[in-house]
Amino acid sequence: MSEPVRPRIGVLALQGDVREHLTTLGALGFEAMAVRRPDELDSCDGLVIPGGESTTMAKLARIFDLLDPLRERVADGMPTLGTCAGMILLADRVEDGSADQETVGGLDITVRRNAFGRQVDSFEEDLAFAGLDAPVHAVFIRAPWVESAGAEVEVLARVSAGPAVGRIVAVRQGSLMATSFHPEVGTDGRIHRLFCDLVTRSVTEGRSPTA
Repeated sequence: MSEPVRPRIGVLALQGDVREHLTTLGALGFEAMAVRRPDELDSCDGLVIPGGESTTMAKLARIFDLLDPLRERVADGMPTLGTCAGMILLADRVEDGSADQETVGGLDITVRRNAFGRQVDSFEEDLAFAGLDAPVHAVFIRAPWVESAGAEVEVLARVSAGPAVGRIVAVRQGSLMATSFHPEVGTDGRIHRLFCDLVTRSVTEGRSPTA
C-alpha cells in the first residue's frame, strides 16, 4: 500500500502573521515550515503568504532574493494562499499602492489597498463562503478588497452588509486562493483545509517538485 500524501506547506516568514498560519496548518496535520530563503521555497509543495504590510513584504522579498523565485513558482502552478496583504501580493493590479509597489502576481484581479480604512476601522463579519456549509467568521484588519476580477477568477465570498456590501473579499483562480480577511485568527481551520486540499491534489497529480 502506498504512503498517504503529506505535502509540505510553507509560510512566507518575512513579516506578518506567520506563527498563526503555521499553528493552523500543523493542527490540520500538515507539515508546515517558515520560508525565508529560496532553497526553503524550493522544498515546499504549497505556500501561504500571510497578512502584514504588503510593500514591506515585497521589499524584503526583493532583499532576500525571493521575489523572482516566488513569481516563478506561482507561474509554474504552485498552490498559494494569500491573506490580507498576501492577497495584494498575489494580485496582478493594485489600486492605492505605493509608487514602487511590486507584487508576485498570478491572480487576474485588481485589488484596492486598505480599502476598508485604517486600523481603527477593523471589523468582523460572518460571511457565506463558497464550498463551506456554514458561514466563516471573518476578521478584517486594514484589509483590501477586490475591485474587479477576470473571467477565470471564481468569487468565493462577498461582504453581506454595511457600506461595503457586495465587495469581493475572497477569490480563487486555478491553484491560487486569496482572502481579504485573516482566516488564521481563531480556531476555524476550514479555509486552510480547502487550500490544503488544493496542495494535496497538486502533489497527487505530480506537479510538485517534491512529489
